[in-house]
Amino acid sequence: MTSQQTLPADLSSLEADKLLLDRVLEPYKTNCRYLKTARVEQGDCLTLHATFEIPESCYIAATGHFNSVEFNICYNQMAYYLIAKAAQESLIEPFDSWTMADYWQRQLPNVLIADFQSKFRRPMQGAAFSGTLTFSKITQRSGDRPLVIIETVCGYSDGAGGHADGAVKLVITNPPSPR
Repeated sequence: MTSQQTLPADLSSLEADKLLLDRVLEPYKTNCRYLKTARVEQGDCLTLHATFEIPESCYIAATGHFNSVEFNICYNQMAYYLIAKAAQESLIEPFDSWTMADYWQRQLPNVLIADFQSKFRRPMQGAAFSGTLTFSKITQRSGDRPLVIIETVCGYSDGAGGHADGAVKLVITNPPSPR
């Protein structure tokens, strides 16, 4: 069994993570910043463990359940954070050669969803729940149109047995040249 390292380990790291989380969520409207905590685990794959709160939907009257739009918004917030953390801490290739300026320049215009699959196994409440995101495979393509392709799996659950999961392929266009 491979040992896993959980980041961060001390109080100053926790504060730095809060600052990073706030910066990652800055493009979102205040009432749409659903990601509340994020903890990264590095083992065979890079995994984010997160908590969320959706006090009220940002786009529709209360449905009483976690739905596909909220699934996608929460996924985006986890993915943005995990990429930012990977760049900040030089956790995995290719992000170990990125600067934070490289990340901030690309966060919105260059991180794209190429394929999105979600499954709602048991109805979930959206008020408070947890989620995970794992980067299961990362491929770099060079040439005229360099890309970073990230295959991911994610899941959400609430305290009442609700569960949803998915598989998403991200593509990062215009990645910085390796240093």
